[in-house]
Amino acid sequence: MATGATISTTSLTGLGLSGLSSGLDTSGIITKLMAIESAPQGQLKTQLSSLQTHTTALQALNTAVAGIATTAKSALAANALSSFTATSSSSSATATASSTASTGSVSFTVDRLAAAQVTVTAAMTSWDTTTTPSITIRTNANGSSPKDTTLTFASSNLDDVVSAINGQGLGVTATKVAAGTDPTGAMQYRLQLRSSTGAANAFSVSPGTAYSAGSTLGTTIASAADAQLTLYAGTGAEQQVTSASNTFSDLMTGVDVAVSAVSASPVTVDVAADVTAASASASALTSGLISLFAGIASSSAISTSSSSSGGTSSTSTSGGVFTGDGLVRLAKDSLLSAVSGAVGGKSPSSIGINLTKDGTITFDQSKFESAMRSDPAGTTAMYQSIATAVSKAATAVADPYTGSLTQQVTSEQGQQSSITSKISDWDTRLAAIQAQYTLQFNNLETALSNLSAQGNYLTSQITGLTTNYQK
Repeated sequence: MATGATISTTSLTGLGLSGLSSGLDTSGIITKLMAIESAPQGQLKTQLSSLQTHTTALQALNTAVAGIATTAKSALAANALSSFTATSSSSSATATASSTASTGSVSFTVDRLAAAQVTVTAAMTSWDTTTTPSITIRTNANGSSPKDTTLTFASSNLDDVVSAINGQGLGVTATKVAAGTDPTGAMQYRLQLRSSTGAANAFSVSPGTAYSAGSTLGTTIASAADAQLTLYAGTGAEQQVTSASNTFSDLMTGVDVAVSAVSASPVTVDVAADVTAASASASALTSGLISLFAGIASSSAISTSSSSSGGTSSTSTSGGVFTGDGLVRLAKDSLLSAVSGAVGGKSPSSIGINLTKDGTITFDQSKFESAMRSDPAGTTAMYQSIATAVSKAATAVADPYTGSLTQQVTSEQGQQSSITSKISDWDTRLAAIQAQYTLQFNNLETALSNLSAQGNYLTSQITGLTTNYQK
């Protein structure tokens, strides 16, 4: 009998069967006990989830503010808002204005286009190295400091002659040009020498190892010349302006003019302010702020909901992720003050940046552009003052190291790490507690099973005694 009790105990302990002896739902009891034990861990998980949601929202807000800081700083770069458009009254002149230009107008006539010197030799089948083994090319021939370069040709092949000249980098280009045939039918060529445009690029060629002005090689069919404009024609201030090319750089400050044809009739170039760059910058900055303010308002709003059950109604309220967040409110207020604060006693509304009663701004682009056209310097200065204030406020909030939101994000990430570690510790603790409960209930079932076996044994003994007594 004792052996039978031992077998029953072993079976219960090994299988861990729930309630076989006690009739209790021990698994269910352990589950409920563990739900109570894990309540602190559940609170930590809820806290972690809420913190993660807030940190994610805070990171997104910080990124948006950093973008606003970048936009504001770009408006402060040199000539970032300066833009001008140049127009010409004639198709023979094209004007281009840079950011350094200023409004104005100038008229001129196009007297001459720039030209390159072109000199050609007589027709030949090959270079005569016997009579002309060497040539001397004088560059800057019309200048005060001409330069002579002597070339000696070991071969009569015209291609070698062309290569020898072009390889010197003199600014004189040689080309072999077909010139029919000689009496024997052999192909003839002329050697064409060409300079860059501009009077300073004139050159001369003479045979021999020393330049001789009285002995030139080839015929010049086009002379090097500068392009020439005449300003204020017919007045006491009449003036000629020349250029080695057909482009006159900085004819007006920041304005280049390219001419393509001679024009005796005056050509007028007008330069006007172009508000595109400044308007685009102001629109980008205000749009970023408007979107930011709207996002903060939405995430800070309190919502109310109603429900009814069994004839009883109830109302509940819930806040957004930024509801009651003082740090976010301070960030928003500092940016709003920066963009809406007066500049030199003037309200930003005078250039189209308007403060609204619900704590945001609007941007009137047409009003801004009108202000830029009527007073470009004053409007630009005012807008850049606003951009400076916004840049400082945004940097204080979102600087990668010292920004208030950046530091808060870093702090919350540290808190998340700490809570995650505590949750992990609770996993180990709860596993041990569950193992203890399981052991206790298994021991209970084992004890009850032993008691049951002993009761069965006693019952059988008493039954045997009774039977013997009756017999």
